[in-house]
Order: sequence, then C-alpha cells, then structure tokens
Amino acid sequence: MSLYSFGIEPISCHAWNKDQTQIAVSPNNHMVHIYQRAENRWKKIHELTEHSGRITGIDWAPNSNCIVTCAVDRNAYVWTLKDGVWKPTLVLLRINRAATCVKWSPHENKFALGSGSKIISICYFEKENDWWLSKHIKKAIRSTVLSLDWHPNNVLLAAGSSDFQCRIFSAYIKEIEDKPGPTLWGSKMPFGEILFEKGERGGWIHGVCFSPSGQYLAWVSHNSTLSIADAAKGKAITQLTTKFLPFLSVLFLNENQLVAAGHDSCPYLFSYTEPDNLQSLGETSSQKQNVKGSLSAMQHFRNLDKRATKEDKDSKLDTLHQNSIRWKLLPEAGCDLKMAKFSSTGVDGALVIWDVQVKVWRELGVICIFFLNGDPYKTRTGHNFDKQEPG
Repeated sequence: MSLYSFGIEPISCHAWNKDQTQIAVSPNNHMVHIYQRAENRWKKIHELTEHSGRITGIDWAPNSNCIVTCAVDRNAYVWTLKDGVWKPTLVLLRINRAATCVKWSPHENKFALGSGSKIISICYFEKENDWWLSKHIKKAIRSTVLSLDWHPNNVLLAAGSSDFQCRIFSAYIKEIEDKPGPTLWGSKMPFGEILFEKGERGGWIHGVCFSPSGQYLAWVSHNSTLSIADAAKGKAITQLTTKFLPFLSVLFLNENQLVAAGHDSCPYLFSYTEPDNLQSLGETSSQKQNVKGSLSAMQHFRNLDKRATKEDKDSKLDTLHQNSIRWKLLPEAGCDLKMAKFSSTGVDGALVIWDVQVKVWRELGVICIFFLNGDPYKTRTGHNFDKQEPG
C-alpha cells in the first residue's frame, strides 16, 4: 500500500484516468486539481475552476479522456482535453437543488447525476445540437439521492437516498441505444421503471454497488448495516448488522468479496457466499506508514483539538487514515478473483492506494486475505497466518 498527502484540506472526491498516471481531486472547494504521477510523487498540472460552489462528485470516463464534475452550484460540466487545456461543456440539468453525486455509464455514452431535487438526471450527448441533455427519473424518490452505481449492462442504475430506500431503475434512453433484453432484475425496462426497492429503517443509504456480473447489489446504510440483494433468488436480501461506525461506501472486489469503509477510518472486508452467508472478515492491519509529506502546524493543532487532548500521540488513530474515507476501484483492477487494487481519500487530506491479494481456501473453512506487503487480515476464526500456503 502507498500513502500520500495532498495538504491539510479534506478531499471530498477523487477519480483516476485509465492508466492511473493522473488523478483528479477536489480539496473540498469549487476547484478540481489534476496531479501527474512522477517518481512516486504527485505534481499538480491542471486546475479546473468553472464551478462556483463546492464540488460533490468527480468521475473520469474509464476508457476516454473525459471528466464529469458536479457541485452544489446545481451545475455539471463535461471536461475534454484539447491542445493541453481542459475545456468545459455545461450540461443542461434542470435541477433546483445541489448536485450530490455523478457516475459515467460503462459504455460512456451517458452518465447519471443525483441531487437534492429528489430526482436522478440521466445525461446524454445530442449530436444535432452539440450539447448535453438530461432526462429525469422522479418516480418514488422522496429525498436527496446520495449514491449511484451502474449495472454492467449499461441500462440498470442503482441509487441510494436519504429517504432510507435503495432502488434499481431502468435508465434506458431510446435516442442513443438499442432496446435492452431481459435481465435477472426484470424484463420490462422503459425509462424510469423501478425494478427493485428496499427500505431501511436504520437510516440513509450512503453507498450502493453492483457485483461484476450484476447478479448482486450491495448497499450500506447509516445504521452500520451491509445488505446484499440476489437477483437470481427472487431479489432475496441478506443483511449483516456490524458493530462499526456507519459506512459511507462499498465496493465489490470480485463476485464474493466486498470492502466497505466510512467513519471508522479504515477498510473492512466482507465475504458473501450462497446461500445467504454474509460475514465480516475483519479490518486491516493497524500498522501505519509515514505520510509522504509532513503535517503542518495547523494540522498538528487540529489533531489535538479533535480529541481534546494535550499530547499529539493521543490524538492519532491507529490507522493509515485519520478521518472518514471513501473508496474508488482503480481502472486497471477489474474484477480479478485473486487481486484487487483500490484507492481511498478522506477528510484527513490523504490518499491511500491499496494492493490486496485475495485467497480463498474453502476446504479449510476459512477465508484469508493478505496485503501484498505481507500483513494478514485476522480471519473470522481468530487465527493469524504468517504465510500464504495452507498447512
């Protein structure tokens, strides 16, 4: 794993380009900073400054050099690189509240944007008029949309909102794509059709994520619960209530392994196997690394004030991150059954790149996960393994 510091300001969101040589981050304001990797360090090469309010979402198209951003100014821009300069194109959103999240579709021909207007905007490019238009999904949404994720088929869209509901909608746009075929989640898919809806009494739905095959949908809510719906079993739901602080995001590393993180400042791994076996595999090693870049005096006193202590050593958490975090799966990682690579940024202004090796030994009845640096997770049986071979 690698730990980097981008200053003392919180990082509200981040996104990677296709080959991971550049990263776009927003330091909790109206700007986006684009950094270039150079000899294990990051050099700022661009600033995107078109927004007038705090940026809430960034997504870099997985296979092209296009960035979409959204902000509390109720605007979204699609940025393209021309002659070494990032050019913004305004998206016609037609919303009256702040935008909260944005996500490119797998085929990059549209993107979804959530907002406080109780709607989801599905945005696509109209070649005739050379502009970005949007269609609105309004059905059943009664509060702010907090999280979005696309199904691998480029049509279905999962959304979590602060009305305690997790939903799957059809985002089929007949103007730009062929009519979709039936899926495990449903067969009739006109635009805006609800294919799945599940309420949570425990609180807001902070994060949603489809599995690589699209069969499973996972979501995390403010009551520290992780839930998974299985489309192949009539959309049956398996839930696990944890003892951790609320999660803010969830990712599938492969079809049966998940990672969730949030206010606990460190990642937690989970395993889902049929039938209905959802369990926690534990947290990461508590071993910390030095941040590449020293903390400022201001950050030192902020740490003291955060814990109301007099000594800085008492104010440091025994984790790499020192505040709540969110995750992004790196573009090259894909969904390999043995390897996973993802990144996290947080309120502490740090970036962590995680390399995780996943090994499953079903014949032993245990599941072990190792970081590439050799630090093992503690398995559910309470044992630690010092080597990667059973015996």
